[in-house]
Amino acid sequence: MSGIFDAAAWAKVWAYRGTFIKGFLTTLETALIGLVLALLLGILFGLMSTSGKKPLKIISRVYVEVVQNTPLLLQLCFLYYALAFSGNSPGIIVTGMISLGIYHGAYVSEVIRAGIEAIPKGQFEAAHSQGFNYPETMYYIILPQSIKLILPPLVNQMSNLIKNTSCLYIVGGSDLISLTYSFVTGATTGGAYAPAYIVSGVLFFIICFPLSTIASSWESSLKQRESRNAQQAKNAEG
Repeated sequence: MSGIFDAAAWAKVWAYRGTFIKGFLTTLETALIGLVLALLLGILFGLMSTSGKKPLKIISRVYVEVVQNTPLLLQLCFLYYALAFSGNSPGIIVTGMISLGIYHGAYVSEVIRAGIEAIPKGQFEAAHSQGFNYPETMYYIILPQSIKLILPPLVNQMSNLIKNTSCLYIVGGSDLISLTYSFVTGATTGGAYAPAYIVSGVLFFIICFPLSTIASSWESSLKQRESRNAQQAKNAEG
């Protein structure tokens, strides 16, 4: 097994750089489609949980609790093999997209619910008094105010979703981790463990670090703005 400073191992990784690029692009594609599905489910169940209608709140709560309290890997395997045995398997990558979307949709739903519930109830009452129905209240009044609270944790979920594409490895996908494993265990490419996994880690870092930085910046900016507003209100009272 080669070490970090093995020049031959690094040369082998460079020679097969196309494998890592392919895995990187597949990971981005999987994450992007999974994110779109997660946003759609998150918005749907987030609005259901704040609709004030008990049946909708129960359905949303069941979805969130079941998904959040079972491992993503278990959900992925269940969906993959359930579809495969039924003869309707859409393929590993599509199954991964669906699994990631369903899993992170539950977390996005909670982010949206928390953002909506952070808005004072007086805003809902004022909208109702003006004749707005629930969709109009959300679209014109509540969501524009809650978006600043929703965005930072939403970006964190994007980063987590990208990292969780590595779970496709268990069913033999063509994502970055799966292709890296195939590379280090291949008959002609095997052995370059350290360089291969370092390259894989760097590629994940390139995607995730900017997202984490943006989320942290937004959170800091939000806290500073709230602090300034509180100080201005205090000075006005004084």
